[in-house]
Amino acid sequence: MRAQRAFLAILVGGLVLTLPTISQAQVDSRRIEEVVKKNVLTQEDMEIIDAFVSDAVGRLVRTTDFTEVAKTRAVIVSHQIAQAQYAQRFSEAALREIGKGFDYATGEITDPDRRFKVFTNLLILASELNDARLVDLGVRTIPHENSTVRYWAVRVAANPGVWDKLSQNQAAAPLSLKIISACSQVVETSSPETLYLMAQFAGRYDTAPAQDLLIRVAEVRIKRYAEWAVKYELVDTGILKLLSAKIVSGGAANRQLAVPFAQLYSYAIQRYLRGVKDNSLKELSSSHLASVLVETEQQCISKLLSGPQTAITRAVEAGDLNALQAEHDRLLGSANQAGALPSKFNFTYGSAQEKRSAPLALPEPPQRQAVAETKPPAKP
Repeated sequence: MRAQRAFLAILVGGLVLTLPTISQAQVDSRRIEEVVKKNVLTQEDMEIIDAFVSDAVGRLVRTTDFTEVAKTRAVIVSHQIAQAQYAQRFSEAALREIGKGFDYATGEITDPDRRFKVFTNLLILASELNDARLVDLGVRTIPHENSTVRYWAVRVAANPGVWDKLSQNQAAAPLSLKIISACSQVVETSSPETLYLMAQFAGRYDTAPAQDLLIRVAEVRIKRYAEWAVKYELVDTGILKLLSAKIVSGGAANRQLAVPFAQLYSYAIQRYLRGVKDNSLKELSSSHLASVLVETEQQCISKLLSGPQTAITRAVEAGDLNALQAEHDRLLGSANQAGALPSKFNFTYGSAQEKRSAPLALPEPPQRQAVAETKPPAKP
């Protein structure tokens, strides 16, 4: 996703540490360069690896200049090689030294802003190393209250490159459950970008905890639409794709997944309709929502209904709000008729006691609610 890549650039680019500088000199990699060339390593070579990682991570923690932070990370990652002896020792040293960096920041840095920047730079490094040993470090940091730290913690814990390898190992199952559990505890307070990472990880598994996390992510987004507090709508395309992929794959969970899919898509359409009608959407939100509507129709609805669907795309392109509303009702349902999706996947909206054929209507914006509540009653 282009917008997600832009967000990453902002996250990384803004992390200029303001810690006291001990040395601005570049990492000395001359000795490690000789070790990298060897096929068999000696004890002295192992110690050189330890010293290199210790020095490099230490500089990463202490430096004040972002250019140097980025260079130091690049130097560390570039000296990660596949030779078995080297790889194991490098991995062990990285885990140890990054852990020390966290301990230093926790125990020695009293300024929360400085501490957050150290944590984040260490997590960015851990993410770039793609090392399974570092997964647990990410898991432990997921509860962090800072949204940027939490984002990178989830990236480390749920690193796709790492889990493509770990998924072959049966012993990884308890670790995946640990990640899902950690994410579940903070899903309500996580940023849109972090929620998408959580949803991606949950989408890897067909277990009940993974499905519950995926549903909860969708429900948080639904809630934020209802509160008119939704941000970065573009992530909803990814979340809707993950939900629809599970629905298409079949199984008893279809209904449980189809309801949040339909309600989230409905709220995205309703917000777009409302925003265009009263000109209340910012240009970026309008663009993001239009993308959510069109991509979801093309990549999700067409698969769910087993045939090409183009009405929403045509309505958005033509600016035809009546056609867009009509297609919303046809697909998702209205007060007078069940929609194509509820009919196919046998679900209704609402509780068992109060079933509805239509998704929830998007509430009035808070400002309008306040005006309505304070308006004096009409004279009898």
